[in-house]
Amino acid sequence: MRGDFKTRKAPQRPPWALAEEAFANACSRCGECLPVCPTRIIVLVRGYPEVDFQRGACTFCGACVAACEDGALLRAEDHAAPWTIKAQIAGSCLPKRGVECRICGDHCAVAAIRFSPRLGGPPVAEVDADSCTGCGACVAPCPVAAISIA
Repeated sequence: MRGDFKTRKAPQRPPWALAEEAFANACSRCGECLPVCPTRIIVLVRGYPEVDFQRGACTFCGACVAACEDGALLRAEDHAAPWTIKAQIAGSCLPKRGVECRICGDHCAVAAIRFSPRLGGPPVAEVDADSCTGCGACVAPCPVAAISIA
């Protein structure tokens, strides 16, 4: 085998997933979390559920947790946040290249994406990490795929 497996990014599991190793051990790959997701963002990859923000946003409804009988998705009382991921904006963002665009901000329900004015160009998108829920609503609408959730 070749390659740098240590730097491989862990897949984005559904909200309230256990840590990756514990999740992989607990998840039976039953797929019960897929049909209950109202936005249909949970997909199976190599048999395990992952979130695909290109399909939409997470509403944090908890239906996937309720459907998980294996305990791989566990909404504990002391861990109310579904995950710690946040939106990240790449250099390919249109305003960073001088083109007016505010689509990501229009789709952010919590107004975590703000636009700072600048001289000589359109306002640039910035993510307020304290406000961002990591729902992914900003990902699919971006015309240049400049937004990721990590």
